[in-house]
Amino acid sequence: MKALEIGRLLRADISRFVVGCQAAKTELPAFGAMVRVPLDNDYHIYGLIFDIHIDDDGLVRQLVSLDNIDEQVIADNRLNRNVPLEFSVLAVGYRQNIRISHLLPPRPPLSMDNIYLCDDEELRLFTSSGHFGYFRHILHSMEISVSELLAAHIQQAHQAHIKAGNPHWIDQATQELITLLRDDYPALISLLGALNDILPE
Repeated sequence: MKALEIGRLLRADISRFVVGCQAAKTELPAFGAMVRVPLDNDYHIYGLIFDIHIDDDGLVRQLVSLDNIDEQVIADNRLNRNVPLEFSVLAVGYRQNIRISHLLPPRPPLSMDNIYLCDDEELRLFTSSGHFGYFRHILHSMEISVSELLAAHIQQAHQAHIKAGNPHWIDQATQELITLLRDDYPALISLLGALNDILPE
């Protein structure tokens, strides 16, 4: 499968980065999706999308106050606007050659680097390597909705593992999260509530 490019890097540090793309892209990744940034020497950084937002600009502020805006004007603004749609990404690991690590990457990506949406195979490979070490990056992150992000990610990863004939991945992931949060009852209850919403009846 050809990797789907979703945008280019705007800014980054070791633990997070922000990606910009056209608001009118037809295939935009969802909250919780895993993305990859390929760098040099077969070095790739992986992350999870934890926020998606569109900032306003001067023209939008003027247009929204008008009545009966022409659909062509709206379409033109979405296609040609100067302010991009932005994805905020939490770094959760990296790959050097064929070895996957759930540690933070040794260095951040650079401005204008291409960002790609991980396909099912990449998602399965990353989430089945090691023993869910990347969960700690999510659980220790401030200013993000941990339960919602984990539920969205686990739902997407679960579907990828089901396609490969491994329906039990979600049970292993849930058990690991219960173990990690056993001393934080409010966080555990919040997470289990979010996970309950993604499980089939």
